[in-house]
Amino acid sequence: MEQKKKGRVSQSRVCLWVTRFFIMAGVIVSEVAGQDRQLPVCTESDYHYQYTECDSVGSRWRVAVPHTPGICTGLPDPVRGTECSFSCKAGQFLEMKTQSCKECVEGTYSLGTGVRIDQWDTLPPGFSNTASDPNGEYADDMANCSNSIWQPQGDYIASNTDECTATLMYAVNLKQSGSISFSYFHPDSSIFFEFFVQNDQCQSTAGQSRWMKSTDNEWASHYLQLGRGNNVLYWRTTGFSMDTSEPKPVLVKNVIITGVAYTSECFSCRPGTYTSKRGSSVCSPCPKNTYSNKGATVCQQCDQDKYSDTGSGACQQRSPCTQQDYFYTHTPCDASGQTQLMYKWIEPKICSEDLKGAVKLPASGAKIACPPCNPGFFKTNSSSCEPCPYGSYSNGTECRKCPAGTEPVLGFEYKWWNQMPANMRSLVSGEHRDFEEQVAWEAAGEYIYTPAMSANDYMMLVLTVSGFRLPQHVATDSENTELARVTFVFETKCTTDCQFYFLAGANERSNTLVEQWSRSKEKQSYSYIVNSNSTVIFTWAFQRATGFSNETRYNTDVAKIYSIKVTNAINGVASSCRHCALGSSKTASSCVPCPSGHYIEKDSSACRQCPPDTFLSREHPYGEEACVPCGPKTHSNAMRSTCFSDCKFDFRDGERTLQYDFSHLPNRTTFNSGPSFTPKGLQYFHQFSVSLCGNEGKKLASCVDNVTSTRTVSSYACQSTIVPSDLRGVKTVVSSQPISLADRLVGVTTEAVLENITSPADLFPTKSRIPDVIFFYRSSEATQSCKKGRATTIRMRCDTGGSARLSVPSKCQEGTCDGCAFHFLWETEDACPLCSENDYHQIMSACIQGIQKMTYVWREPRLCTRGAALPEQAVNACKTLDFWLKLGLSTGIIAALLLVMVSCYFWKKTQKLEYKYSKLVMNSSLKDCELPAADSCAIMEGEDGEDDLILLTKKSIFGKIKSFSTKRTSDGFDCVPLKSSSEHNDVEL
Repeated sequence: MEQKKKGRVSQSRVCLWVTRFFIMAGVIVSEVAGQDRQLPVCTESDYHYQYTECDSVGSRWRVAVPHTPGICTGLPDPVRGTECSFSCKAGQFLEMKTQSCKECVEGTYSLGTGVRIDQWDTLPPGFSNTASDPNGEYADDMANCSNSIWQPQGDYIASNTDECTATLMYAVNLKQSGSISFSYFHPDSSIFFEFFVQNDQCQSTAGQSRWMKSTDNEWASHYLQLGRGNNVLYWRTTGFSMDTSEPKPVLVKNVIITGVAYTSECFSCRPGTYTSKRGSSVCSPCPKNTYSNKGATVCQQCDQDKYSDTGSGACQQRSPCTQQDYFYTHTPCDASGQTQLMYKWIEPKICSEDLKGAVKLPASGAKIACPPCNPGFFKTNSSSCEPCPYGSYSNGTECRKCPAGTEPVLGFEYKWWNQMPANMRSLVSGEHRDFEEQVAWEAAGEYIYTPAMSANDYMMLVLTVSGFRLPQHVATDSENTELARVTFVFETKCTTDCQFYFLAGANERSNTLVEQWSRSKEKQSYSYIVNSNSTVIFTWAFQRATGFSNETRYNTDVAKIYSIKVTNAINGVASSCRHCALGSSKTASSCVPCPSGHYIEKDSSACRQCPPDTFLSREHPYGEEACVPCGPKTHSNAMRSTCFSDCKFDFRDGERTLQYDFSHLPNRTTFNSGPSFTPKGLQYFHQFSVSLCGNEGKKLASCVDNVTSTRTVSSYACQSTIVPSDLRGVKTVVSSQPISLADRLVGVTTEAVLENITSPADLFPTKSRIPDVIFFYRSSEATQSCKKGRATTIRMRCDTGGSARLSVPSKCQEGTCDGCAFHFLWETEDACPLCSENDYHQIMSACIQGIQKMTYVWREPRLCTRGAALPEQAVNACKTLDFWLKLGLSTGIIAALLLVMVSCYFWKKTQKLEYKYSKLVMNSSLKDCELPAADSCAIMEGEDGEDDLILLTKKSIFGKIKSFSTKRTSDGFDCVPLKSSSEHNDVEL
């Protein structure tokens, strides 16, 4: 309802405008008539017809509108026009006077209800051209992006090549459902190119991806249906280059829109095209060495000293011919084994032999010996090279049958170039032309090379293979992705920034750029691993200059390919034979495929399985030495085709064994490096996808290209470039340039070096006493900068302080310092060793009410996870402190009493002994024959009447106590028996 309301409001405004127009025109005419009644009557040259806007019922009026108001009078009255849906056929236009369709005259064309835009000398009417910086601000405010807009180039319009965003817009109102189609050239994946359409509500059309795919040095077409009403077309590009090279621009031409309103006139043919027929819907390009002006019906021939390409609007002056303007080739070998050397001018010929200083074409026909046939071919009686039949091989001379117990090594190996092989062809492709009939590569005996062409053209060499098949001794193995290998030796010699490309794909229209080289390159070899049977087209392309130049100063630039070798090719030929496994029967002599992971025993030619923890080498599957041992702490899969880690690890650390279990980590995780910026300020990230252990050799990490192609890379670790963009207010993420970093797990260890792969400890310094566990990987994909492929290490570090995190070295924010070795640190609690009884200790509680508890706690800091659990708390019976205190106090008191009693006893004994001893001394001092004085029982001064009687004889303690109680006389004195010195019997006193 709201849309209909808006439509009625718009129609009302149009009607109001038309009414005001007629009123003002009437007023002007009246005023003029009042001033001068002698104005002439308007003729057909003084006005033109046009239709009013359609009303709600789909009708309109035809009105006459003067070119200049007030110069004449008597305009025709308005009449009812044709229906709004009326249109003429292609090759016709609507004649407004009669409101009928007429045919276009010669030299003009019409699409009927369509519009063709194929002239780009300037920006065509209706187009708008804007640019914005990477942050979304328009170029009017940002001087650094003011020139980063689409540039008309005559036959096409070219995009920007920097990090600014250039937008080309065109608004069109369709009276009926229509379509948009255009041709585009998008050779460089460093530029993001998108095309989309928005309607009145700024809603994008659905159903197709807005990202345009890379065209790989060829023109491509894009078609999209449009709905009735207003449509705004957007062509948008953003350059993105992380190196110093400048990307190649996107080119757009031949924009055709159908479903528009009527066309009241035909369009003239643009220069370089013509049409000699009435009612034409298209103009034809002029042949080479001819030209035409705008609206031509025929093409004019160039003068003898001038030339032109196909579809040229003018002729160019020829220059004197030089040695770079011709090339040589070979004729097929004759019966005598010789070939003729033939010289030809490079087409189209743009030089003149008649000018001063020009060289002549050398004479052709000189005979030279034919080069040998390529391996796998033999020379026939007519000296031509034919492939050897299956089951035989050759070195280029004669075919020999493979011995029993062997099979042919199938493939293609081209190292002699007398003529183009049957499965190869060459063509010239450029920004604005495509010459299928021209030869871009010529055979020259020991190599194949590119003769001189236009500096902007692509000299393309295309090799087509029927498919690939593994040898019979190798069983199909989904976990080992190498199906075949393409190896070639090349050389480039350039005076400027030439480019040499290698592409692979399912067909010529869906090739993917594998590698490219800039400037001169010495003779070198490059290998590409084929992983799928869908890759059967291989293309080599050479371009002398990346800019827009037709100068001949680049004619000395050349690319040479010396040899091309393809393995495991279906319908290939053999240069040798290899041993194979034979059938189990004694009479069997035919080869049979060995199961996966089985090698061929040299003596018996039987299949034998590789030992555990080894995998089979595909290059040399003969003998037990073909079984390669797995790396440390890895195991072979059931098929013995690769080694993997079960995510468990253990090693001896001093007197204890540390055990790890990484299986609780996610099978696949992604993280981004820190933000990086291009010179123009475009922000991007490197996103890494990691699968630490995979799934028994299956690689689970994946990176995708969602811009220039739909390509996914699967490995243990991969990298893609992420560019965040803000489109129409909706945040989207662009992922491109995926590469594999880890195709094979080498081993797991705590050492910093494994198989020439180093994980420097200073990249990730730590003070932890728990060593890092390091996973080592390799990628077999060789690149221009990494001849031996890439290597990757992942350090697993114990961290119990928070959530898991992956990081790159602070010194190398992109994860690598040299572009070939990548290093990552994974800090997580799951990287800690499993807990054991050495990781906790016990604490004894006090005895409370006869109960004592035993509690177990972790040692701090705790550097373990899972594994052994803490034992349950133990409870034991015990004696309390009060009992032991009472017992000790009682024992102490008793001991003290006994000590006092003993002390008193010995003190009394000592006193009596001293007294008796003194008496004995006195008696012993009498002279001989003197009688001792009578013993006195009186109490001497100082003596105690209660003193105890001391017995000098030895008695027990109880005897002494008894004597003490019984030997005292009735008068209170003690009687002590004394022994005289004359040893008489004792006398009791």
